Amino acid sequence: MKMCNKMLAEGFGTFVLVFGGCGTALFGHVGFLGVAIAFGLTVIAMAYGIGHISGAHLNPAVSFGVFVNGRMSFKDMLCYWAAQIIGAIIAGAVLLAVWKATGMSSTGVFAANGYGTEFQAAAGEGYMNVGWIGAFIIEAVLTFVFLMVILGATDERSNTKAAGLAIGLTLTLIHLISIPLTNTSVNPARSISQAIFSDCATWSACSQLWLFIVAPLVGAAIAGLFYKCVAPKEK
Repeated sequence: MKMCNKMLAEGFGTFVLVFGGCGTALFGHVGFLGVAIAFGLTVIAMAYGIGHISGAHLNPAVSFGVFVNGRMSFKDMLCYWAAQIIGAIIAGAVLLAVWKATGMSSTGVFAANGYGTEFQAAAGEGYMNVGWIGAFIIEAVLTFVFLMVILGATDERSNTKAAGLAIGLTLTLIHLISIPLTNTSVNPARSISQAIFSDCATWSACSQLWLFIVAPLVGAAIAGLFYKCVAPKEK
């Protein structure tokens, strides 16, 4: 498959992930459980919809973990990153247009990720006050778990037919754990797309964005290396 096809698939898939997951958070009125399910469903849908084209990474951290594990070249990873971030930003822009069309003036948190007292106050009821260290740990650990499942489920020695379901359900679990803490990132593209459209007058998501880029990449890198140890290639 040509790289241009893979990039188009990744851009589209990441668009659907952000539009479906963050759109549910913004408009769904379904609570934390509903948002977690929405993110999981989008990944399952895209895994079976475009997985045969690009692998359906939909996430720079996933591509980074796959690269560290040795299943992807650095050049291909950068192409995936570009497609994923662009797709996510387009989804954020479409969500903003819909938000404005409802007559809402301020975007507020706009499903962005965050931590600390300011984020807790801006996000509202149900969110907890976790400091940056706690936020970093939870994001890195959950990304590690996510990548371990992805690397295992897509291993040629595994039952890859069920990979999409396993990965989507894992993402649902991850959201159930961490939405009250950080609004769940484990995906730098998702975080970027929402931070740039959030209302900085309410709370500055952009000043905290670094954590939701660095922590998932750290967790993904550790998973990529760790999977090599627990499941080495047979000679």
